[in-house]
Amino acid sequence: MVNKTFIPEGEAVPASQIGATLEALAATIAARRDADEASYTYRLLTGNVDDVLKKVMEESGEVALAAKDVEGWATSSLAAAVALEAASAGAGDAASDAEATDEGAGAPLSVQLPPEYGEAVDHLRYEAADVVYHLLVVLERYGITLDEFAAELNNRMTEGERPRGAVRLHDEFVRRGK
Repeated sequence: MVNKTFIPEGEAVPASQIGATLEALAATIAARRDADEASYTYRLLTGNVDDVLKKVMEESGEVALAAKDVEGWATSSLAAAVALEAASAGAGDAASDAEATDEGAGAPLSVQLPPEYGEAVDHLRYEAADVVYHLLVVLERYGITLDEFAAELNNRMTEGERPRGAVRLHDEFVRRGK
């Protein structure tokens, strides 16, 4: 797997990459309350609530479509690899050769994913970031802090799964469905 991230030389490493990033983004979004109409975030925070909610729905749909694209490239590449393995083994039926390769020879199939697969994964990451951004705008709009949001997520984990010292909601604020 290709490492797609880096930390610029000379910069301090935060205790949590995602935590530091979400905190900085949340602070930026909160600061946009004092911006003007030229700011997209300001318009989402102060305008018609349907505008930001539609963006959350739209971006969520784009994540689903991007994930399907990734899956399509992965499965088509796997199918091509199985067919190639079958052809090189000299047999006619790719389905039976796939079983023979998996069970008989025991050798794993070598799958070379095309560049489009990586592009599809990159697109999925991009769309997921859009969802998170718009979700953070919705949370800011209604005064839900990152700590409160983290507490909600932490309350959904078991004691063994939850990070040590993790923030949690007081019992009177725990709501499970309507």
